[in-house]
Amino acid sequence: MRLLTRAAPSRGPTNKPHQGGRARNWKSTLITTSPCLGAAKQRLAILLVCAAAVTVLAQNSQRAGALLKQSDEWFRSEEGRRATDNVLSWQSPAGSWPKNQSTTHAPYTGDASELKGTFDNGATTDELRFLARAFRVTRDERCRQAVLKGLDHVLSAQYPSGGWPQYAPPPATSYHRHITFNDGTMVRLLDLLREVGTSTQFDFVDQSRRQSAREAFDRGIACILKCQIVVNGTLTVWCAQHDEKDFSPRPARSYELVSLSGAESAGILRFLMSLDHPSPEIIRAVKAGAAWFDSAKITGWRQTRQGGNKVMVADADAPPLWARFYEIETGRPLFSGRDGVAKYDLAEIEAERRNGYAWYGSWGEQVAADHEKWSRKWLKLETAAP
Repeated sequence: MRLLTRAAPSRGPTNKPHQGGRARNWKSTLITTSPCLGAAKQRLAILLVCAAAVTVLAQNSQRAGALLKQSDEWFRSEEGRRATDNVLSWQSPAGSWPKNQSTTHAPYTGDASELKGTFDNGATTDELRFLARAFRVTRDERCRQAVLKGLDHVLSAQYPSGGWPQYAPPPATSYHRHITFNDGTMVRLLDLLREVGTSTQFDFVDQSRRQSAREAFDRGIACILKCQIVVNGTLTVWCAQHDEKDFSPRPARSYELVSLSGAESAGILRFLMSLDHPSPEIIRAVKAGAAWFDSAKITGWRQTRQGGNKVMVADADAPPLWARFYEIETGRPLFSGRDGVAKYDLAEIEAERRNGYAWYGSWGEQVAADHEKWSRKWLKLETAAP
């Protein structure tokens, strides 16, 4: 657990003036108007966003994970076998798959040595599940061998500390080497290993590998608990990346600063709440994380778009929101552009990052709903946790 100290944050409006005569209240800065863009630039920005959205939807419909809902008959069909051949062609020599590619839609025709796999954005885990299903249905030995190769890659990529980098082998210096919770990367790997170790969907995997998967899963859980950040003696949540050796919070891209992450922490907590028979340590981590989400929610504000720009407007009836990032020392929502300078007002960063990143979301709503059910189920163990 990472020990840090911060000043107690102000959670409500204050009337104490400071330079400029404005109230010292971070929530009041949310209403700041965004910089104006010319009408032509606004229309162009909207068109580019729409085009990108259409492209993403088309790609997602061809993702390996999206096709798992297909029937056994589909996997036996010509279309299903063609998709399987395509997925096999995209596997890198190391055993992983590249991200942001429709690996089922068309075969890879380039130099296999140039394929760079990753665990980011659902890559590798989706393909392994797809090929496991294909093998169970078709008994195509190529699928089994590819699954075993990919699983060995996942197992060998785990750090002794229990976490995973964004891809393996990890780079020596860039942020990709850190334990990666960003975009659910480590949670997806642990979900996969849980399935390999316990699910009949992977009963074709030899017992030695299945046991290794269970042991790696346990090390991953221990890593999550060690990464949970302690502020002023209180357990809180997680950063999107943590150091692979000492578990301290780490930055990633220039606009992803060291912080408490509302988005990634929600996924981690929901994963921990999915575990059967949670230990006292897991119970303590979940209770602390759920309490943090309750304290960090932002009420009375709604995110909307005005002229193509994201802005926050006052709305007493708006559902609660959570920021993507919170400053560890103060608990204030934290923003940054590509210059890497910390800001406390979404409108102060450039339009490209302001409108092209998920700075606010409803992540805490599902945490609260899951926590209520989890508490009822494991109430007797909650009382036993120190």
